[in-house]
Amino acid sequence: MSEKEQQEATTDVKSDAAVEATPAAATPEKAKATDAPAATTSDRGPRQRRGGNDNRRGGAGGNRRGGGGRRPRRGGRQERPRQEFDQKIVSIRRVTRVMAGGRRFSFSVSMVIGDKKGKVGVGIGKAGDTQLAIEKAVRNAKKNMIVVPMDKDNRIPHDVHVKYASSEVMMMPAAGRGLVAGSSVRTVLELAGVKDITAKLFSRSKNKLNNARAAVEALKQLKK
Repeated sequence: MSEKEQQEATTDVKSDAAVEATPAAATPEKAKATDAPAATTSDRGPRQRRGGNDNRRGGAGGNRRGGGGRRPRRGGRQERPRQEFDQKIVSIRRVTRVMAGGRRFSFSVSMVIGDKKGKVGVGIGKAGDTQLAIEKAVRNAKKNMIVVPMDKDNRIPHDVHVKYASSEVMMMPAAGRGLVAGSSVRTVLELAGVKDITAKLFSRSKNKLNNARAAVEALKQLKK
């Protein structure tokens, strides 16, 4: 046997041995037969976005909150019920009591309430909390409410002059002048709904509660 034939025989033997030594998965034909077919994009279907699920909050349309707008509130905004009387605080004071164990603080609130249609009242409330004192003052003012006699133009019928404690006040009708008054007397007349009136405080008292009560006493003296 020649040298050329011996070389060809050895190369054939090596190639056969290499084929037998390689694993079955390394050959492309067997790999295609054993491995599962890869899924293509056409088999998967269109890719859904995050918001495109109809079972979520927003429903159809791909928006979580639905319909491209805000989700409506459940109960809607509830309007506060309008109070029967208008309220205005005349004075608020912190009162101190000296006890054996120390000082104790409380609040004293003076308030005027009215419906601006002829009803007005002045009340006072005392409590350790400001809000509780205000509620007490409102209840007390409702108990002391009066009805002011007025004509069809919301004017008082005649002049009146009253002294209450250290406060002295005079009221007289003044057509076309509007409401001319000061201190807490103006608050009482405003919440009572009185128009075209002039009020004058003759005393130098700065006690707003007494001035308000003097105004109420003056309105009580009115007669049609």
